[in-house]
Amino acid sequence: MIGYRSFFTQVEDLPMRQIVVCMILGIWVVGLLAACNGDSETQDTAPTSTTLKLQTIASNLTSPVFLTAPRGDANRLFVVEQGGTIKVLDRTTGNMLSTFLTLTGIVSGGEQGLLGLAFDPNYTANGRFYIHTNANGAITVARFVVSSTDANVAEPASQVILVTIPHPTFANHNGGMLAFGPDGCLYAGIGDGGGSGDPNNNAQNLASRLGKLLRIDPTTGAACSSGTLNPFVLSGDQLIWSYGLRNPWRFSFDGDDLYIGDVGQDAREEIDVSAGPNAGRGLNYGWRLMEGSLCFNPTTNCNNGALTLPILEYTHDNGACSVTGGYVYRGQAAPTIQGTYFYADFCGGFVRSFRFHNGSALERTEWPLLATPSITSFGQDDSGELYILTKSGKVFRIIPN
Repeated sequence: MIGYRSFFTQVEDLPMRQIVVCMILGIWVVGLLAACNGDSETQDTAPTSTTLKLQTIASNLTSPVFLTAPRGDANRLFVVEQGGTIKVLDRTTGNMLSTFLTLTGIVSGGEQGLLGLAFDPNYTANGRFYIHTNANGAITVARFVVSSTDANVAEPASQVILVTIPHPTFANHNGGMLAFGPDGCLYAGIGDGGGSGDPNNNAQNLASRLGKLLRIDPTTGAACSSGTLNPFVLSGDQLIWSYGLRNPWRFSFDGDDLYIGDVGQDAREEIDVSAGPNAGRGLNYGWRLMEGSLCFNPTTNCNNGALTLPILEYTHDNGACSVTGGYVYRGQAAPTIQGTYFYADFCGGFVRSFRFHNGSALERTEWPLLATPSITSFGQDDSGELYILTKSGKVFRIIPN
């Protein structure tokens, strides 16, 4: 399982195994409900809608974990496979056009591998793109360029490593997302270093890049200074933009606004939203002091008022376990959902949405026709249309029903 947690390989997942035991044995005594269910007051009991459905684009990929396209490219989709390959698909037919890049030496499996991809806003002119990997005990953000003779092939020898973050102890919680912000800076989501409960308290440590959202100059790998300075250039690591994150597997920008899907521990999954400009700058999203809106460590009196609470959270009821953050829809195929943010749960398989307005998550909706097992990521093409990728190798486009 990608970027989240594995039922059978992560030490931290004892409560998730309790869920499996409860389902198998049918034990519904009151004492075990506390292990299997969360606080029902936080459950998203939104109405359902059947006005959207899934259209299959491809079904023979190997552990696809992300999809994107360069700005201005209306004909191609670039799909990241966890094992270290980026493939180019025809946007209309889903046929594979080429293998764009194959990385060697990638340790894939669990939550490691090739996890993220972002194209430079000036890709048409400079041919630059960026990848996020975790392998051999380190998280790496690197830059490549496309071939000068074939637009469907990258130059593997062009690699420039921009950022390396040691991640030696645990294999999980690597983050994995790269995205360019409205300021032209490259943002990278980095997990807390793994292990149950962030044992080294990395997410709250401003000297550590783990458990953070980093803001990077895409040319130098140093702190980006476009528009404003990073907030901790004098009092912490210069790359840190936001902190207090557990595993921000997927985040996205909608104009100036920042949406983060932060994977929880054993009780809560959360969506954090920060309105721009400079969205997220210097914010502490709470982990490990809090899991969602609950105190975690310490178990009481954890928030002195300086923490940024999630705009939406949900419990692990009904098999949910790991949030997959998505995008605000800005396409043209379904104009009635313009401005709607979509997210999913890897274990629960559901897809839900809301509109962010005046600091609140409004118009919460569940989409049963979009539900599918093991959603690893959403994707977005140059036209603003949305896609869903699954661990089993499928890519779907979200379309009107």
